[in-house]
Amino acid sequence: MPLFKIKENKATKLDAVKPDGLKNIKEKDIQKLFEDNLEVILNIYFLASEYSTSFGGRIDTLGIDKTGSPVIIEYKRNQNDNIINQGLSYLRWLLDHKEKFERLVESKSSDVHSPAMMLYWQAQAGIGKFIDWNSSRVICIAESYNRFDLDTVEMLPIKIELLRYKLYEDNILQIETETQSKVKISTSKITKERKKETLQRDYYIEDHLKAANKAIKELYLDLREKIKGLDETIAEEPKGHYIAYKLTTNFVDIIIQRNSLKISLNMPSGKLNDPYNLARDLTKPKPVGHLGNGDYEVKLSKKEDLEKAFELIKQSYNYNK
Repeated sequence: MPLFKIKENKATKLDAVKPDGLKNIKEKDIQKLFEDNLEVILNIYFLASEYSTSFGGRIDTLGIDKTGSPVIIEYKRNQNDNIINQGLSYLRWLLDHKEKFERLVESKSSDVHSPAMMLYWQAQAGIGKFIDWNSSRVICIAESYNRFDLDTVEMLPIKIELLRYKLYEDNILQIETETQSKVKISTSKITKERKKETLQRDYYIEDHLKAANKAIKELYLDLREKIKGLDETIAEEPKGHYIAYKLTTNFVDIIIQRNSLKISLNMPSGKLNDPYNLARDLTKPKPVGHLGNGDYEVKLSKKEDLEKAFELIKQSYNYNK
């Protein structure tokens, strides 16, 4: 999708520039660009770069998201790189060496100002799981993918997130989601000895709805329809503790409770326009540990507040798209 710069009501198309066409940017700089801005771009906390495995490979970027899910990121630097298989191999290794990852996160927690420290203390306070091994993620980042990449991801029994980036003049970076689809097939040939443990666990909308009374179920289904109607590219992803709605990253997370919906808006403090005074700023007067992404939380229990809550959700959608 082309980008345009508007000046005095006149549109000028921005030219896409390949990394090797820029004097000061090399292929390795793309990885550093993401790592230096990982939380801003992908809502993921950075843990390590070029992390060594016991079989000689190196994980390009290792992180943890705000729900405690381990994240492996691999970058495709040319057409022949098989980063999808690499990512799967690293994921399997990580699941066999959980204690190494746990020690890494613990070592990062020594910095009281680090995001990992906040996760650590949330875990000590009993707020959710510290590391959610059932929802480990593999993200691949490339300028483009070939047909073999897309077919491979379509046939895998787990979800691989494919992201495309494009650099433009004026130092503009564009990120788009290639695919987040998942097809369930037999995993017996892929994980022969892993009979009791799978690489990722499946969660379902129905699991979350069990907690709600009839009115809240109907309220959620109405809200769900509105959210999915915003954009056909929105991915709905049931997690262990909430249901996420995402483009490149989550823009809203919903926890279904018996008598209400707890809605997390992925926007930083001070960015939300809330004329209804419906949202709670979780950073004030001091940060509050919580499940879900972002600094704002909305508690929805009445149908008459549905449209108001949806207006706030649309702000988060526009902020994150």
